Amino acid sequence: MREQRTYDIVLFGATGFTGGLTAEYLARNAPPGLRWALAGRNPGRLAAVRDRLAAIDPELAGLPLLTADVTDAGSLRAVAESARVVATTVGPYVHHGEPLVAACARAGTDYLDITGEPEFVDLMYARHHAEAERTGARLVHACGFDSIPHDLGVWFTLKHLPDDGPITVDGFVRAGGRFSAGTYHSALTAFSRTAEASRAARERRRVEPRPTGRRVRAVPGRLARSKELGMWIVPLPTIDPQVVRRSAAARPEYGPDFRYRHFAAVKRLPTVLAGGVGLGGLMALVKLPPTRRWLFGRLASGQGPTPQQRAKSWFRVRFVGTGGGRRVLTEVAGGDPGYDETAKMLAESALCLAGDDLPATAGQVTPVTAMGDALLDRLVRAGLTFRVLDTPR
Repeated sequence: MREQRTYDIVLFGATGFTGGLTAEYLARNAPPGLRWALAGRNPGRLAAVRDRLAAIDPELAGLPLLTADVTDAGSLRAVAESARVVATTVGPYVHHGEPLVAACARAGTDYLDITGEPEFVDLMYARHHAEAERTGARLVHACGFDSIPHDLGVWFTLKHLPDDGPITVDGFVRAGGRFSAGTYHSALTAFSRTAEASRAARERRRVEPRPTGRRVRAVPGRLARSKELGMWIVPLPTIDPQVVRRSAAARPEYGPDFRYRHFAAVKRLPTVLAGGVGLGGLMALVKLPPTRRWLFGRLASGQGPTPQQRAKSWFRVRFVGTGGGRRVLTEVAGGDPGYDETAKMLAESALCLAGDDLPATAGQVTPVTAMGDALLDRLVRAGLTFRVLDTPR
């Protein structure tokens, strides 16, 4: 039935900043014959995005526009039932994301987003994983900078290690760039909902099976000076370790005993200390309603860095993997992490689910579990770097 649907891909939220970049990427890179459409709540703004795409490719002047709103279940059902894959950039997802996840799970439609919100991902597993398994839908969260470079970076690293014994991988993130209002609002939302996030994690643990006969862990590291990197390494409490751990739980290639740790790599200790003080202050202020309203008002939705600013942005994630008496150092690198590369990762993930020969999976699954090598190959062709810096020994 999925093959008979009107559209291969529907992009929901194309009028937003990252959604617009994703639409432009598809306009430049979609294969001939791809049936795709834009969806959102404002027809006029959708038409303006389509006009921008038509300047890239005149054939897109007739690109279908679908009016849909997260508060209108019928409109979301119509979008989900018309598409093989729905990709969304509409966040904060804990406030706006569930109705579309539910519609896709019921319709057997593959779903993609770029969330970095652990609470949302855990709630969606508890509430919609079983239905998606029943209908065959693949619900794939975190298909942007959170968490594709880390999930696929660990997967790439494992290819250079034996899988018949314990494996440990440490990831070290460095990046330079600016953030948009969407990322800012999502971060503030997460900081203000720590109690809710803990409850969602407990709810998921009650219903999620654990791997049998194997052990997989994502463990916090400690602040330290890395002689190998020549930098300070700081535990990074993002969603990325959780995604890596769930990939490891689903795939035997991670070995019988797998451990992952996740760090930011910082050159100077004063930067680490200042960042910790600033983050702690922000987390305290966002819990108070008056200061929370003030903080949310600092950036309006739809704002983001200019093309010139994005052109100067970059990211590098290095992985140190050990196993079977071997050690390997790898790197994933690219340009602007939050927007240009995130748009690329989301678009390539949608194209991968829509057109590539993939393993049979269903329910809430990670990027590696759903797409693995097919997505890795796509991203390399699209310009991201996956390389070995130090060969196994």
